[in-house]
Amino acid sequence: MLEEKYIEYYDKDILLEGYYADCNAANKKPAILVAHDWSGRNAFAMQKAKALAELGYVGFALDMYGKGILGQSKEEKSSLIQPFMQDRQALQQRILAAFEAVKQLPGVDATRIAAIGFCFGGLCVLDLARSGADVRGVVSFHGLLQAPHDVAQPPIKAAILALHGFLDPMATPEQAVAFGNEMTQREADWQLHAYGNTLHAFTNPEANDPSFGTVYNKKSDHRSWQAMQSFLAERCSHLRN
Repeated sequence: MLEEKYIEYYDKDILLEGYYADCNAANKKPAILVAHDWSGRNAFAMQKAKALAELGYVGFALDMYGKGILGQSKEEKSSLIQPFMQDRQALQQRILAAFEAVKQLPGVDATRIAAIGFCFGGLCVLDLARSGADVRGVVSFHGLLQAPHDVAQPPIKAAILALHGFLDPMATPEQAVAFGNEMTQREADWQLHAYGNTLHAFTNPEANDPSFGTVYNKKSDHRSWQAMQSFLAERCSHLRN
């Protein structure tokens, strides 16, 4: 039976609220953080947390903005994301707060935590890895790929999987190459899967704005979710290296 609840936690004095989903709370198991898009911790992020619970993980849809804060218009969403785009140290601190909160949950094996993220959330989980956090792996779905320039660069412990639309105007082929070079220079265990004929937000069935570059792609959505499952099974297994 699916257990669902909201969990409050803090980044310093900022109250945040995550969504927890677990189908078998009696046993300790790996946890997967879910980082939302630029809207905030919305229904899409919570649905992904539920889907991860059905796969046998604890799913935790984290909150980057603050309890109850959701952007509605493009202008509101842009105003929410910009402070983090301009201060990547603050971004890393905010997602590290979620990571620390999940480690304390009673049903979680704190040695087997991974993270996935969508769009802005993809950047968030990549920056979680860039922070040097002891996370098993991160998966970016159509995430922003640009490296931060205002933070330290400790060794990257997490394995990295970036699932990318080749035609994504918000993460161009040139940026994908730069990302690959960055990961190589930092000696990360990284993969980049590029899906042809695929734009930004390809996992979101509600994405249908070609002029903005956000269009759902059923085939790429399915392929990327399968790739994620294989990656998480490898990284979160008890038999890991």
